Amino acid sequence: MQYPQPSEHIRLIDSVLAGNRDAIAQMDPAVRTSWQRCTADYQLDPLARREPVVIAHADLNERQERLARLLALAKNEMTSLYQQVAGSGYAILLTDMDGVILNYVGDPLFTNAAARSGLQNGAVWSEEAQGTNGMGTCIIECRPLVVHKEAHFLAQHTGLTCSAAPIVDPRGKTIAILDASSESSMAQQHTMVLVNMSAQTIENRLFLCAFRNDFILRFHSRPEFVSTLGEGALAFDGSGNVLGANRSALFQLGLKCDNVLGQSLSQVFDTTLDALLALGRRQSFHPTPIHTSKDGRRFFGIVQLPEAALKTPAPVSRRDSDEGRPQRERTTSAGFEHLESSDAVISENIRRARMITDRDIPLLIYGETGTGKGVFAKAFHDGSVRQGKPFIAVNCASIPESLIESELFGYRPGAFTGANRKGSRGKIAQANGGSLFLDEIGDMPLALQARLLRVLEEKEVVPLGGETPEKVDVNIISATHRSLPELMESGRFREDLFYRLHGMSITMPALRARTDKRELIAKLLWLEQNRANVDATITHEALEILARYSWPGNIRQLCNILRTLVALCGGKAISVDDLPPEVKQPTVLSAPSEQTVEQVEPETPFDDPLSMAECTALLRELEALRWNIAKAARKLGLSRNTLYRKMKRYGIKPPR
Repeated sequence: MQYPQPSEHIRLIDSVLAGNRDAIAQMDPAVRTSWQRCTADYQLDPLARREPVVIAHADLNERQERLARLLALAKNEMTSLYQQVAGSGYAILLTDMDGVILNYVGDPLFTNAAARSGLQNGAVWSEEAQGTNGMGTCIIECRPLVVHKEAHFLAQHTGLTCSAAPIVDPRGKTIAILDASSESSMAQQHTMVLVNMSAQTIENRLFLCAFRNDFILRFHSRPEFVSTLGEGALAFDGSGNVLGANRSALFQLGLKCDNVLGQSLSQVFDTTLDALLALGRRQSFHPTPIHTSKDGRRFFGIVQLPEAALKTPAPVSRRDSDEGRPQRERTTSAGFEHLESSDAVISENIRRARMITDRDIPLLIYGETGTGKGVFAKAFHDGSVRQGKPFIAVNCASIPESLIESELFGYRPGAFTGANRKGSRGKIAQANGGSLFLDEIGDMPLALQARLLRVLEEKEVVPLGGETPEKVDVNIISATHRSLPELMESGRFREDLFYRLHGMSITMPALRARTDKRELIAKLLWLEQNRANVDATITHEALEILARYSWPGNIRQLCNILRTLVALCGGKAISVDDLPPEVKQPTVLSAPSEQTVEQVEPETPFDDPLSMAECTALLRELEALRWNIAKAARKLGLSRNTLYRKMKRYGIKPPR
């Protein structure tokens, strides 16, 4: 690692502060202003070595308790950000507004260097303490920035590259700084994008948590971006007064937080409070057009009800009243707690699934074999009022076609040759009051699809050989690794059944595409060692190989391999030598087949966090410039053809 010579660093600082145009041109204005503060306000000597200031343990605990909610919400996101830049020698840090590091997630390759630099919990990284740096300068600038190498005021820090972004609370006040620091030789702009995106994710989680007992309008100028990172969110009370706004909402509306807080929603959007409350009560997940009050710009939005309203017991149906059954109360079980993940796709799947719990909306789960569709379905059941009731799973691909009808619908005694003389209750009847999970629904024979549709529509089933229909109350969850729209086009799946099952669909990501592989491997290893009642650890090198493997069999394959490793290692640490040959030396067989990939169609055009960030950034610039392609291309430093190609890739089209 090469540090600039002291004389070179002093000359650069003197040139910039003296107003040398060539020197200023290569420096961020925020850095120049910071250098002025370092000399005029703090009287810092750039060549003097300053030992890190570390606060007392009691003081650190008090500061962490003060921001306990933020730290809890940021923990997974910091881990996810670390995993995205892992191997590049990064430390992910969170500081308060005094520049005190409250949490640290570090790359083992960088830990020693970080400690020498003072990057540790309790260390103070304000400008006054450490000169120009990502965290301290971001506290003052309150905007994302990169402080690269020689941009640090103190020569002792010129080996660092810092990317920092502010975390803003729902009322527009900066409360913390998220930073990624390393000894990288390049100022990687994509790291800045990831840090800013992670900060915004933390902000959105903080917003939803702070206003969980209020109404929230979630909106965007494009309907497909509602419920994504780039959505705007306004919290309001039962009288329609705005209580808070997230960063994206203020950007899209062109307002400052002070201009919108306390206003009536009718002053922001051309709609009535009753209309918004009705939209929330309908629990519609299809964004509805709304227009701004001043200039009539069109947005699309959904309304999220207060958490207390979601927990209100469902009204008793007339049928329940007639039969004298007591009303069931909504369960408080989360159901998905053990599936919580730092992976953005999994988190979004859980969020959306929770919103339709107990809403009588069928759930359709797409995903390759082994991605955990059945586990997700069981969690969906356990998080509903049907928890404790039967959860019956039927694999439509594994039952012979000649038996699937009797398996599903049951049969009366003597219904056919070889039948049990006592008859049999079918899977649908067994699931009465609970949930029926139809796995591999795409493989159900066409003739049985009509019978299943009739059961779903009429909520009653007639066993084979029987005449009297039996009432059933089941929640339907279905899953498939195949494309049902393609099966419909070829006439192998009924269109009416598809729309009956497709209340809401989610896609379980393949293991190779998940950003939480290390976290998931650690969790599954812990489960396997508990199952075997042995202590099992894994070396960093072995974990990295497992994380890089493509996993054609997905989570099912991972579980089997971990179970075998735990059994064979007998309590000692799992090392690279213990891994199966196909994992250590993957062949072409470890890659997913083209057929499998084509069968799962992603619901969004994003296949990684950088793509998502780039798409959001492009959309933001285009909207800010009123879709002037030439201006946007110049501002972004792209040719118009390149910008058009990127727009086509992400499905970005100008509004009509």
